[in-house]
Amino acid sequence: MTHHGFRAAGIALEARASGALWLPEGRILVVSDLHLGKSERIARRGGTLLPPYDTTETLTRLDAEISATDPAQVICLGDSFDDPAAAQLPETAQLWLTRLMAGRDWVWIEGNHDPGPVALGGSHRASLSIGPLLLRHIAEAAQPQGQLEISGHYHPKARLAGQSRPCFLRDARRVILPAFGAYTGGLSVRDPLFSALFGAEALAVLTGRRALAVPLSAVG
Repeated sequence: MTHHGFRAAGIALEARASGALWLPEGRILVVSDLHLGKSERIARRGGTLLPPYDTTETLTRLDAEISATDPAQVICLGDSFDDPAAAQLPETAQLWLTRLMAGRDWVWIEGNHDPGPVALGGSHRASLSIGPLLLRHIAEAAQPQGQLEISGHYHPKARLAGQSRPCFLRDARRVILPAFGAYTGGLSVRDPLFSALFGAEALAVLTGRRALAVPLSAVG
């Protein structure tokens, strides 16, 4: 199955196999932690040289999700760029991203890596509320009752049958998205940080060729 559908706070949502979150009722596509320009940033700071294909791979995946869903609104949940300087994309990547943004309400949520690529257009927010939804970059332990918090930042990964895969984490109060970008690391769902955010009923939705929902307690 290419997505895991569920309802929370009275809203229908789909955790897609790609790592994107789809809200069909509002035609809203949510992605997090694109980290565009990561290989360029590492090279610029004297680190290990990586093939400069991460931006192309990430934009290819984003293009595919936009083609599949035709969203009216796209929300990027922060760390869209690996650092402020990385927002100066090569011209081909800028044109590609501009094409994807055309005709859509595009929202950049501020992350800890980036203040938002102002020169690329779209709207720029520290957080965003849509009805009962609260979208921000980093989850907070305290939140108003009745809201569904949607965030990213932690790049959760779960191990099942000896294989580690990026995953969503979700319960009735919050959803944490996996990193959508290529070449991104991850934080194990067994980290105590997630125990403080999620209850016993939480699910991990593993991404990859298909979306697979399993109890958080069943994965490593």
